[in-house]
Amino acid sequence: MPRKPRIFIPNQPLHLVVRGHSRQPIVARKCDYQTFVDYLRKASNKYSLQIHAWVLMTNHLHLLVTPNNAESLPRTMQWLGRNYARYFNLCYKRSGSIWEGRYKTSFIDTERYLLTCHCYIEMNPVRANMVELPEQYPWSSHRHNAFGKNDYLTTTHPILLAMSKNPEERINHYRNLFKEELSRKTLTQFRRGASKGKAVGNPEFILNIAKMERDRKETGVRVKLESYLQCN
Repeated sequence: MPRKPRIFIPNQPLHLVVRGHSRQPIVARKCDYQTFVDYLRKASNKYSLQIHAWVLMTNHLHLLVTPNNAESLPRTMQWLGRNYARYFNLCYKRSGSIWEGRYKTSFIDTERYLLTCHCYIEMNPVRANMVELPEQYPWSSHRHNAFGKNDYLTTTHPILLAMSKNPEERINHYRNLFKEELSRKTLTQFRRGASKGKAVGNPEFILNIAKMERDRKETGVRVKLESYLQCN
């Protein structure tokens, strides 16, 4: 089955998920977590990728990002994968890629779903029964977003900044978002979006994204056909 074409939409956030090869761990010790986060910080700064929410789990990574240009995300993930794999393989005497395959992305509708995506990502350790509260897990953006502790990786999204000009009021409002569990329907939306590359948002938003993907695919086919005809 052919891969879905990746499209770039300026200022449009995406939810990204990438898993370890054969669902194997991508981190084992505390130093691995810290090294991974350091590499992610370097890569995102180098290629202008804004990261609004993130969580590094034992065998996978979730990011909510806004790429500044069409190359921001692919180059960040390429640099991260190459450099962290070198470190991880050296430490654990292995070889090859650490990833299961191509990272998966889904566009997130900022109007209603952006903050819900924050909750979905930062509550991962709680749903996995690793901690009771999201702030107890050190390898996520929650302490930055909910308590104002700068992790030098997370960039606060304008939607979150618009909650209040007062930082204390803003983070209190953000913490209140986590008092209610996400519904099963909402969890399914984000899981399906992450696994199938489906946009998450209202029906009009989803249709618009699907149309852009079709147009990109058709353009790619035309370019390949024209190139073939010119060579023959």
